[in-house]
Amino acid sequence: MTAYEYLLNYHIKPSVQRIAIMDYLLKHHTHPCIDEIYVALCTDIPTLSKTTVYNTLKLFVEHGAARMLTIDERNACFDGDTSVHAHFQCKICGKITDVPFHHPEESEDMKHLRENGYQIDEIHRYYKGVCPNCIPSNKN
Repeated sequence: MTAYEYLLNYHIKPSVQRIAIMDYLLKHHTHPCIDEIYVALCTDIPTLSKTTVYNTLKLFVEHGAARMLTIDERNACFDGDTSVHAHFQCKICGKITDVPFHHPEESEDMKHLRENGYQIDEIHRYYKGVCPNCIPSNKN
């Protein structure tokens, strides 16, 4: 599916900037921040601004076409993969990796919330630690 089609599926009016930003998210599974996206695209789209990138990503998140990750308290990152999955962030290199996540049976806390009238719209699962590339014994 092209970025153009992807945007239409989420009822987002395509523009040159929106298509370029969505295309970047769909092709780069690095969980980029606003600055990374801006730097990657500003040469090809000289009229692009960081504000446009920010507003576009905000629109994508509002429509469910992307997710904002706040696993790193200093920087919001964005993920074009909206399937159910978790994330792991390495405390040394900072890289964020997708992790398969299968919903277990509904947890007791989720049952409690639902039984008391709460509607759960999102579940975020983040892991932090050290990736295999940063563990000294794995660098041989």
